[in-house]
Amino acid sequence: MTEGLPEKFIARMQERLGSDFPAFLSSYALPPAKGLRVNTLKLSAVEFRKISPFPLEPVPWEENGFYYTGEKAGGDLLHFAGLYYLQEPSAMSAVAAAKGFPVRRALDLCAAPGGKTTQLAAEMGGEGILIANEIDGARAKILSQNVERMGIRNCAVVSASPDRLAQLFPSYFDLILADAPCSGEGMFKKEPNAIPEWSEENVARCAARQREILDCAAGMLSAGGILLYSTCTFAEEEDEEQIARFLERHTEFALEREEKLYPHRVRGEGHFCAVLRKTEGDTQPKRHFPIRRSRAAEEAYRAFAEDFFREPPRGSVTTLEDGRMYLVPDEMPDCSSVRVLRLGVELGEFDGKRFKPAHALAMAFGREAVRKAKLSREEAERYLRGETVSCDLPDGWCAVCAGEFPLGLGKTVSGQIKNHLPKGLRMYRKP
Repeated sequence: MTEGLPEKFIARMQERLGSDFPAFLSSYALPPAKGLRVNTLKLSAVEFRKISPFPLEPVPWEENGFYYTGEKAGGDLLHFAGLYYLQEPSAMSAVAAAKGFPVRRALDLCAAPGGKTTQLAAEMGGEGILIANEIDGARAKILSQNVERMGIRNCAVVSASPDRLAQLFPSYFDLILADAPCSGEGMFKKEPNAIPEWSEENVARCAARQREILDCAAGMLSAGGILLYSTCTFAEEEDEEQIARFLERHTEFALEREEKLYPHRVRGEGHFCAVLRKTEGDTQPKRHFPIRRSRAAEEAYRAFAEDFFREPPRGSVTTLEDGRMYLVPDEMPDCSSVRVLRLGVELGEFDGKRFKPAHALAMAFGREAVRKAKLSREEAERYLRGETVSCDLPDGWCAVCAGEFPLGLGKTVSGQIKNHLPKGLRMYRKP
């Protein structure tokens, strides 16, 4: 069972766990726990259980989380529809620890690939503002794609360093999640490539980086706000000791809760979470995002919206210089001085003559469309492969749905739906 695990890691865990160590070591003989979390922005957990293609068992610490059995959950059409997010079960514990806290301004500081961002968005129920940040550009794109798939309407995806964000958002957020880069000891079973990267030197490097991230987060939190800190490692330097040192530096914070999940005590790969409240400080207003108006673009969009929606969605429309148009929540702060990958919901693109809707519009608002092509599973699978399907709708744009749930856009012409699913998303393959 110790084959492949670093010797120094084994020695550290044996010293820490004592009599519990044999049970901890035995957990490595078990397969990784597989979990999914229902996207309650689109349906309830009760509704999902009725249509789930997989056997489900509840995750104790997350009411919308489930263990599942089976393969290829990422290839099912309900996953493409954004009805669930594949997430390691113990990783759901961090956001779950803040349930019930009223949130209007939230920041996920180290957000890719998006598990905790989408979980936090569901907890917010589409209200308020969520900023999801990822400093790595490639990972930020993956984060943006997951925000789009889940149909999140109140999120901006940005790519900036924590210290740059700290300059822009002093005392602004009432909840900050810092799921910090770590030595990944809880990932050894799920991602074996993490094993050769482990070393005590890397633990120390991660701890130093986490300290910088936490200090940046402290300055961005408003008075009374909540800081969620989490890792997927067992190293005390990155977990309990990190929090103890933070509280020594920041006496305006108080520890409300601290929890470490071990794989021999719970059905999951392991996670650490601390909940801290800022007891003193200020609350600063933030200038709203500057809206760029284009009369021609907005007229073209309005003409589309009146034909496509039962009731056009509310919000401010901004048109970027390249013609892309976004629906921006009224409370969205000004983050234009950093790289912005997604701002609210991308509506589409105006080429100077006509408006072409975006895939994100269907994923966020498709259920509100007037024209919906409700496909059978077989037809939906064909659509996801990029094929044309038949329908009895009048000509025009439509939301293509698996039952009631949008998969993307199509344009009906003479009883045929021309496929407008982005080519990069046409990944469905028959089992």
